[in-house]
Amino acid sequence: MLAIDCLGHKFTDIQAIIFDKDGTLEDSGDYLRNLAQKRARLIDAQIPGVGEPLLMAFGVTDKGLDPAGLQAVGSQYENEIAAAAYIAETGRGWSEALEIVRGAFDEVDRVMESTPNAMFPGCQAAIESLASTGLKLGIVSAATTSQVVKFAHYHKLQPYFQVLLGSDLQFAKPDPRLFQFACQELGVNPAQTLMVGDSTWDMSMAKKGGAAGCIGISWGRFSQSIPLSNVTIEHLSQLQISQ
Repeated sequence: MLAIDCLGHKFTDIQAIIFDKDGTLEDSGDYLRNLAQKRARLIDAQIPGVGEPLLMAFGVTDKGLDPAGLQAVGSQYENEIAAAAYIAETGRGWSEALEIVRGAFDEVDRVMESTPNAMFPGCQAAIESLASTGLKLGIVSAATTSQVVKFAHYHKLQPYFQVLLGSDLQFAKPDPRLFQFACQELGVNPAQTLMVGDSTWDMSMAKKGGAAGCIGISWGRFSQSIPLSNVTIEHLSQLQISQ
């Protein structure tokens, strides 16, 4: 069994680590903010007046993208439902509201279809180092499974990750069953698995799922600790392996 030392916190008998994708491995903040802005703008063109409230709901501010906001941590389905609720408040029926949102989201997705974003500095080396110890690794994301797979293929991460899951399955973040399902797919006990993520949803999912520990990661974007995490780090090199 391996131990993980992390800024004075030691997690023992660890067999696996599960990572979030956006904001944890992938530096996708600018892309997600741009995505939310284009979605809000296109919907506002059809339903004037809802653009600004939508941006607030998505977690887009003058300072950037809220790492705990809906666009950063929510699934596409959850973003669709939130946007449709604002449209429904204008008197549109629910079916019409959903149709408007999904049409706008699909249009923006076509326009913004692109390669995955770069990983944060040092991610590749840290992942290779962790995998070389025999740890099993997985990714569990609020993005779709196909987006997670595309990210892994683009960055040639397939040799290091045994599980790649999105929130388009039966369970979505922060449902602890998603974390438990990932552990099942890895063939490990949740109590011997760490979660690394950049949001409270990641921590809540893992903690309720019986994880050995929850490690938040900020990449220097914010100074406070992530709620529910056992420890918050700034980069993956702060994960140290010991026997």
